Amino acid sequence: MDGSSIRIRTAAAHEYPAIGELTHAAYTHDYDDLPEHYREELKHPEALAEDFEFFVAEDETGELLGTIALLRVGHDNGGHIAPDELYFRLLATHPSARGRGLGVRLTEFALEQAAARGQRAVVLNSGPDMVGAHALYRKLGFSRRSEREGIIVLPDGRELELLTFVRDLSA
Repeated sequence: MDGSSIRIRTAAAHEYPAIGELTHAAYTHDYDDLPEHYREELKHPEALAEDFEFFVAEDETGELLGTIALLRVGHDNGGHIAPDELYFRLLATHPSARGRGLGVRLTEFALEQAAARGQRAVVLNSGPDMVGAHALYRKLGFSRRSEREGIIVLPDGRELELLTFVRDLSA
């Protein structure tokens, strides 16, 4: 299957459990040191539905293969996102669907959505260990913005550095 047989659409509320399982499977497949609270949060996209709109990538059979969450227009992610920026998170491709270009397609979808909304940039955060994702973002024209990065303290007391990547659409 190539990227042309993939359809990206708005997720329906009844799909949140499947989206949660897909996201959990993707992240725990790649990262074995995720904090327990985050592993649990990955299973519950409905908790973010007020601030984020979820989209799913499916094949011609309707099987959910990937997902992405876009910050809703008018939301600023706690003051970290400007009105002319699109922020996305929870980009995930099910482990069984890897190698089909879904990560690229979902990221391009975010870029297309930003352009359609008249936004000037796309922003995301990533953990330092997510080097495969970082390579994808760089390939698609994103660059790190260290001036927007910071440390968050997790519920278990551990500190996590959040890297910030931005793609300027006006360039």
